[in-house]
Amino acid sequence: MNSSQLKTKPMRSHLPANLWLFSLSLLLCCVIYPGLLLGIGRVAFPNQAEGSLVFDRDGRPTGSRLIAQPFTADEYFQPRPSAVSYNAAASGASNWGANNPLLRDRVARQLGPVARYHGGSKAHKLVGPDIEHWFQQKPEIVAQWAQAHPSLARNWVTSDTLNSDAVLTWKAGHLAEVAGWIAENPDTPEPKPEDLAVPYFVDFSKSHAGAFPVASERKGPDGKPEKTIAPVSAGTEIQSTFFDMWLEEHPKAELESVPADMVMASGSGLDPHITLKNALYQLDRVAAKWASETRRDAPELRGEIESMLREKARAPFGGLAGVELINVLEINLALQERYRPVR
Repeated sequence: MNSSQLKTKPMRSHLPANLWLFSLSLLLCCVIYPGLLLGIGRVAFPNQAEGSLVFDRDGRPTGSRLIAQPFTADEYFQPRPSAVSYNAAASGASNWGANNPLLRDRVARQLGPVARYHGGSKAHKLVGPDIEHWFQQKPEIVAQWAQAHPSLARNWVTSDTLNSDAVLTWKAGHLAEVAGWIAENPDTPEPKPEDLAVPYFVDFSKSHAGAFPVASERKGPDGKPEKTIAPVSAGTEIQSTFFDMWLEEHPKAELESVPADMVMASGSGLDPHITLKNALYQLDRVAAKWASETRRDAPELRGEIESMLREKARAPFGGLAGVELINVLEINLALQERYRPVR
């Protein structure tokens, strides 16, 4: 027997044992153990095993109690902001630091349409109309905004394909301005739409004084809806975008505090709950809209919805920890079922 045979014989003797161990591990870990957990879950926790699904009145699954969904209509309670646009496949936070202007802008955008005065003759009134009036008195404010916050201007371009297309269209018709930008930035001979965000806003401010470009929908020549960029001087887009600049010019304005979870995203971006305090802050808007739709007395309907909120509010661990929370999807479905009858 030579030396090579002495080296290979022990290896061959261990091969059957290794194959048996591999097969047994595969069977236990990939078949028996998952199958056992699946069986226990379906028997003991059938709802959780199916994803904690929520069903509408027709019995169709409309979401999960564990994952937030976006609600933007006035008749619905709105969830916490999401850094991932409520995409369950991309769970995560923005990871923006406290000194990042994008974080300050996101919070300001949440506050603009909902902020209210705290005291004085305007106590409890919305700040939004004053932001719009202030904006309309400043014809060059859009250019100033873009020049002071270039990262926000670039973010506007990249946040929507339509915005990017608008800048590309502007680029094709303003070759002199584009050439000037390239001369100032020789390292970027072929600027992308976001690179031209600031000169785009500066030019827009000249041709549409006192207005901001906002994506809107209208009927095309063929009767089908088409999206376009339109100059707007009022509305939630103005209130959101320019709340921060308005606040800097009005540092003595006394504003009501808002619940933190109303303007701050959760770590996952998918938190399905809001605090009861947040829901009560939104209650006036929700009740007013449902009162308008149902032609009911607003104070009476507000009381009904508040009772629904308090009935559905639950604190973690049976109230032993944390504050009372509301599942946004569940309360919105309850509102729809109660105030929007089947047709």
